[in-house]
Amino acid sequence: MSDLPALPVTFRPGHTRAILLSAGVAIFLVLSGIAMLLEHLGPGSRLSFVITGALIFWALAQLARIKVVADESGVTVVNIASRRRLAWAEILRVNLRPGDPWVFLDLSDGTSLPALGIQPGIARQRAIADARTLRDLAEARATARAAEGQG
Repeated sequence: MSDLPALPVTFRPGHTRAILLSAGVAIFLVLSGIAMLLEHLGPGSRLSFVITGALIFWALAQLARIKVVADESGVTVVNIASRRRLAWAEILRVNLRPGDPWVFLDLSDGTSLPALGIQPGIARQRAIADARTLRDLAEARATARAAEGQG
């Protein structure tokens, strides 16, 4: 398939990432600003406002780090609280059905792994195209393995 992208390729919900990081920065700045503007607050109270803003920013940054990275040897799925490395041979199918919140990878061990890096929330057409690309990459690797096994 000549229309496959050059590897490595990273899939991530760009609009969602921009919104989360922008909101995190805005919340941090607002809370820090409030801490500095309220004159009756002591240093400890001011610090608690700033720390709360930093923690909210950190939480939103963790949500924004989700991605799926495909390279020559396999796929790395980075979800909110986990990272999993998969060999191409482990991926049997890439699914994004109507109503799914994100892509699911059907794996050779009989399980299904959510890949939050491809999600149709804000940019539906982009997610569909990314899911097709990942599916085509997985199928191309499966075809290449089958050809090697026969040769």
